[in-house]
Amino acid sequence: MNKFHKTLIATAVGLLSAQASAAGFQLNSQSATGIGRAMAGDAVIADNASVLSRNPAAMALFDETALSLGVVYADIDVSVSDVEGNYGGKDVAFGSEHNAAEAKVIPNFYYINPINDKMAFGVAVFSNYGTGTDLGDLANRTPTISGNAVPLPPPVDLLGNTEVVTINFNTSMSYRVNDQFSFGFGVDAVYGSGTLTRTNEQLGSLVDVDADGWALGGIVGVVYEVNPDNRFGLSYRISPKLTAKGDVNYLYTEYNEIDIPIADIAQFAGFHQLTDKFAVHYTAQWTNWSAFDKIVVKDGANGVDQADLKEYHWKDSWFLSLGATYNLTQDWTLRAGVATDQGVVNQHSSLSIPDSDRTWYTAGVSYDLDAKSSVDLGIAFVRGEDVTVLENSNLLAQVPGYNSEISAQTRSNAVYYSVQYNYSF
Repeated sequence: MNKFHKTLIATAVGLLSAQASAAGFQLNSQSATGIGRAMAGDAVIADNASVLSRNPAAMALFDETALSLGVVYADIDVSVSDVEGNYGGKDVAFGSEHNAAEAKVIPNFYYINPINDKMAFGVAVFSNYGTGTDLGDLANRTPTISGNAVPLPPPVDLLGNTEVVTINFNTSMSYRVNDQFSFGFGVDAVYGSGTLTRTNEQLGSLVDVDADGWALGGIVGVVYEVNPDNRFGLSYRISPKLTAKGDVNYLYTEYNEIDIPIADIAQFAGFHQLTDKFAVHYTAQWTNWSAFDKIVVKDGANGVDQADLKEYHWKDSWFLSLGATYNLTQDWTLRAGVATDQGVVNQHSSLSIPDSDRTWYTAGVSYDLDAKSSVDLGIAFVRGEDVTVLENSNLLAQVPGYNSEISAQTRSNAVYYSVQYNYSF
């Protein structure tokens, strides 16, 4: 990767471990207000410009130019413990990694400009997907049987560093049809970067990928306003298959490209202002993870056309959230939310991207600095289930007497801290 691309990643979005975020390697942390209410109603509330990450049609709800910029700090806790196999009927221990992911900082930016009373234009920079785990130490530990070191190889093809970053550069338009209906559409220029390593001191590098690339996606949305106090939003984001180029080496063969499919996202949201002070809101979000079937390396050397680097065969998932907003005073607004986040693992689980059902507990507050500006704070506690992961090692399958199935216990939790500044003019 060139210097510009590395700088772009560091300054535009950072990297978040998806295991502590959402199902698969999806991110649900696009704003402080969203985090504070568990993303409930985010596709239609439109209390600041960050709604652009969820539904371009909601720009029709703005009568002033709006700017939002923020940052999320994710304190991540991912552990992979009791990694074990079987050799000759005896359990083989490969060790544990209790710090498989690091804390991350994730910035975001949103701008909405009403052109007239019918049309609005917006730009945004945020991320929908990313993952980061490092199990490289386990790939170089000596396996043990009953506590005694044995001269057997670890499942190197399953253990290593896995990092994927995507950044959405979004440009959107909205159009108000009448007092009830508005629609919008946008184009996503998606930048993606991937680093995958599976390395052992004795076996060398089985997988060594450092590649990046661009792809085009899009989003369409609609807003229906029953009246000023009740409205609904619906959007569908079309995510592209990302083809990245760079250093791609798999099983001692060089390739030029790696294909990473990205899942589409559909969401429905509702908002209801029940009293002058109290509102409830909700979101149902569906992610097409069944499209994430495998990662393919292509255009190989020595007459090799392509190879499947990894198969996943995940299932589609749902994210369901419910939130409430309370206007405490003229300057202070409180919010809270709860969400359930369905895991994506079907039959093919993965040590490098462990996944489980998760529950979100969130709270947030906004303070109006003046009539034109405000500051939002949000915090979310994400709790994942303890999961037994079963994955087959193609490497160990080549060793006589080795059972290729590897088991491990995984857990992923996180705490999000977020701050955001909003300005209208």
